[in-house]
Parts: sequence; structure tokens; C-alpha cells
Amino acid sequence: MHLTRFTDYGLRTLIYLALQPEKLGMIAEIAQAYQISESHMTKVVHKLGQAGLIETIRGRNGGMRLARPATEIGLGDVVRALEPELALVECQAGAFCAIGGICRLQSIVNEAQDALLGVLDKYKLSDVAGPESKALRRRLGVGADA
Repeated sequence: MHLTRFTDYGLRTLIYLALQPEKLGMIAEIAQAYQISESHMTKVVHKLGQAGLIETIRGRNGGMRLARPATEIGLGDVVRALEPELALVECQAGAFCAIGGICRLQSIVNEAQDALLGVLDKYKLSDVAGPESKALRRRLGVGADA
């Protein structure tokens, strides 16, 4: 399974925001920290907002923050919200297959996908970007450890 760049950027955005929950994040600073274009980041932030993972505050002193504590945001839920298509093979997505109904590939691939998502479901955003993430804060230039 290959996660899209969009999902990768979404996870990075959430990590950034989790590292400094007391401060509002800005698209420009997150894009700069990860060396990602602001236009890509804008699309990612929009989708994260639609998915209820972040809340955006408009206005002069606006920005964004996590919609819930990092301890309540599951990595599997993030991937499900951001990935446009989780199917690993076309028959999983309902496409015609000449050997559909007699081939076990679909059930095996379903099992593999469930296993991957099951592992991601064991972890929260706080497991990636928790209070002990000093090196990550320094690398990104955020928080008290920067």
C-alpha cells in the first residue's frame, strides 16, 4: 500500500500542530518547515478541516489548531479521512474482474489492508508527536525546545 503525498502532508500538518498545541499554526510556517508549497498545504488544511481534524480561526490573529487533543486522534482515522481510495487492487473497488467470484486475491488483499489499518488504529497522533518529542520540535523549529 502506498499512501498519497496528500495524506503524508496531512499527517505532517497534524504532527506540526500537535507539537505546539498552545499556539495557532499558520499555513506558511508549516509549508516552510516541511519545504512544501503553500498551495499544496492550503488544500491539505482545507481537507483536514472538512474531516473535523483541525479547526481554523479566521481573521488577523487566526490560524489553525487540532480539533481534539492529539491523544484522541487515531492515525488510522486520519488515513481513512484523507486517502481518496484505499483499494489496493481494482476488484476491491468493485471494478469488473474476469475471475471475480472464484479468485481468492480480493479476500487476501482485504485481509492485508485490514491488518495495515489495524496497526495504524493502535496509535494516536500523540504517539508520534507527544510531549517527549524534543528532537522533532527542534528539527521543525517549533515549541519551547526549538
